[in-house]
Parts: sequence; structure tokens; C-alpha cells
Amino acid sequence: MPIGELRFSSQSPIAVVDSTMNNDETWLWGQIKAEARQDAESEPALASYLYSTILSHSSLERSLSFHLGNKLCSSTLLSTLLYDLFLNAFSTDYGLRSAAVADLRAARERDPACVSFSHCLLNYKGFLACQAHRVAHKLWNESRRPLALALQSRIADVFAVDIHPAARIGKGILFDHATGVVVGETAVIGNNVSILHHVTLGGTGKMCGDRHPKIGDGVLIGAGATILGNVKIGEGAKIGAGSVVLIDVPPRTTAVGNPARLVGGKEKPSQLEDIPGESMDHTSFISEWSDYII
Repeated sequence: MPIGELRFSSQSPIAVVDSTMNNDETWLWGQIKAEARQDAESEPALASYLYSTILSHSSLERSLSFHLGNKLCSSTLLSTLLYDLFLNAFSTDYGLRSAAVADLRAARERDPACVSFSHCLLNYKGFLACQAHRVAHKLWNESRRPLALALQSRIADVFAVDIHPAARIGKGILFDHATGVVVGETAVIGNNVSILHHVTLGGTGKMCGDRHPKIGDGVLIGAGATILGNVKIGEGAKIGAGSVVLIDVPPRTTAVGNPARLVGGKEKPSQLEDIPGESMDHTSFISEWSDYII
């Protein structure tokens, strides 16, 4: 996308449009500020909070950096230090900003409880944990590993989401509710994946090396599912809530149970027509899986 050219005087920071923002970022940031203004007018008790977190900032990356800095700071890890850390990462890495925009859209489009982009930006800990992880991952790749691990620890403490900074995560990710999500060091998550709370992408023991799951594009992983080992979940697959997956799952199939089995059988499993990670359809397989109806 073309780079925005709008510039305004630094004397009016609220009016400034970051020259590195593309059209999609610019539109989304405008929506977020409009939503925040409307919320501030309808609920005066939040006006100061909305001004400090959104309305006083000139861009999405500045607002997000400020908010994450305040969320993750501690008595010894200062908010100003974290703000500078996050802002430097988001400002210099277009990929991080692009992923944040895609994640905001994912939450707004897939979660019926998400009433606005600003609501997601401020209140969705799955979104916030994912953006903070992206910065930790950048630090990890830059060999700033003690800081990356410290950031991982704070993310786990504050958001109850534990993602190793080496784990690779794509765009358009929805961590819905997010509490209890664990993602191991060598795990890979593709694009447009939706993951519910208490999901584990873990190893099988003390084995070293490449030992964690690889999640394809468009996958949906239900609440409480556990996927262990260096297994591949094919693109467009669905993992039912509470399932335990220990072997590969073919693309566009549904795996449920403990241990997980494919709906329709191993030889000719039922094929999904939609993209589960985007449709968020958790239950359509039930009629095929069991004839027992309560």
C-alpha cells in the first residue's frame, strides 16, 4: 500500500498523522479515535482514561505502546522504559504494525462480543498479549534474550498468557478470552488462526529441539484443547474443545476427543467447506460425531 504523505505541525500532536502509516492503518486509527470520542461523550467517567490512552496520541503505535507500557510496568520495570521499547519496535517495523491492524480486524469481525476497535485495543488481553509477544519475539531475534524473557514473564503475570518469545505467530490472530493460553518455544501459528482460552501448544517431555506444534492458516482451536509435540495441524482444520491432539491433523478436517479422532474416520474424514479460524463454527460437527442427543 502507498505510504501516507500527510504531515501537520508538531505543535498539535493530536492532529499529526504519522508519515509511515498506510491507508489501512490511517482508516483504522481514525475509527478508533472516533469511537473513543463517542465513548468519552457518553460516559464522562472514562473521558480522562480515553484521552490518555487514545485521544492524546497521534498514531496507533503510540497509543498501543503507551497502553502496553502502563499495563506491563512494575516497580522495577518502568512504564517509560517500556513505552520507549514498544514505540521503537512498532515505529521501525512495518510488519508489527500490519499484524496489529490485522489482529484488531480479526477480533472485530469474529467475536460478537467485540463492540468496537477501541474496545479491543483497550480491553482485549488476548490482543494486547499478542502485540507484546510480537515485540518480545523481535527482541529474541535481535539476541536481546534476557529482555525478551523478562517481557514474557510480565505478559504471563498480567494477562495470564504464556507465549515463549521464540514462538512464531502470523497475522489476523484472535486469542479469544485468552486466559491460560500456553505456546511453546518452537511453536508456529499461521495466519487467520483463532484460539480460545486454556489452549496449550506444548511439548511432550524433556526433548530438545523442534518439539512444538505447527498450526496452519485458518485453523480454529477450541477452549481447553491441548496439542503436544512437533505435530502439524493442516490449514483450515478445526480442533474441538477439550481435545488432546498427539498426531498430525490433515487440512480442512475436524479432530475431537481424547485422544483426538477425525470426524468421519481416518480414511475419509469429513471435509470442511469454510475457514474455521474465520467462521468460528465450534459445533457443526456434532451431528456427525455422535447420535446421542441430550
